[in-house]
Amino acid sequence: MIAFAKGHGTENDFVLLPDPDGELDRDGEAAYAELVRRVCDRRAGLGADGVLRVVPSAEAADAAAMAADAEWFMDYRNADGSAVEMCGNGIRVFARYLVEEGLAEPGEVSIATRDGVKTVRLGRAGDVTVDMGPARLLDTERTVSVGDRTWPAVEVDVGNPHAVVFVDDLGEAGPLAEPPRAEPAFPDGVNVEFVAGRGHRHVAMRVHERGVGETRSCGTGACAVMVAAAARDGQPGAGTYVVDVPGGRLTVTRRDDGSVELTGPAVLVARGTLDVGG
Repeated sequence: MIAFAKGHGTENDFVLLPDPDGELDRDGEAAYAELVRRVCDRRAGLGADGVLRVVPSAEAADAAAMAADAEWFMDYRNADGSAVEMCGNGIRVFARYLVEEGLAEPGEVSIATRDGVKTVRLGRAGDVTVDMGPARLLDTERTVSVGDRTWPAVEVDVGNPHAVVFVDDLGEAGPLAEPPRAEPAFPDGVNVEFVAGRGHRHVAMRVHERGVGETRSCGTGACAVMVAAAARDGQPGAGTYVVDVPGGRLTVTRRDDGSVELTGPAVLVARGTLDVGG
């Protein structure tokens, strides 16, 4: 039996597994990936887009070098068990959990990720803001296809890879039951965002996340969309965009130094114990 919590950020949902002694992955990567898949199964498990293991940085091989700067490591895994560099919605939920459990104080919280140490600002309630670092618009020529339709795509690096596609209507992407095809292909897969305009500095998006499928929201995806939309609009400097996702609304601000801040809700909805032996 292991403890868990369940939370979401704009309906991008996660299971949090507290692991204060760094024991959950002691049986190896394959065993832990299988545990993540079982937990995320929406019929036979708790159901989630991914798992956030809450582990001290000093107890995690991927984060030990960051332990002096961040006490806690967000070991994020997609629903298929694969390890991911960064998750914008997940880190807000992770920070909310730390504060509610008394593991961190409200204010600024430093959290280690596979994309480095991130700073999160939050109070005891309300929206949470995370400094995502720079989001880089890459000068590459790529296309994305769904079925028999193909669009040009903008590649953006937000610590993880994104391909942003501008469409007139979000329905053009179809049901997104299968991963969109990117050409040239991304060697480790890619998150694909379909984006439609809603007004001045205001867009809406759908996203297919690698290792998960279509999700209700993607925080790093919203940051990628903001950067791509600003470039398209001829506004590559500092500024703020509103990004509507199926699960709610996010705000993305690019500062003068090029770093991107993501702001949105983070809600914990359940706690309990999970029988992983069944």
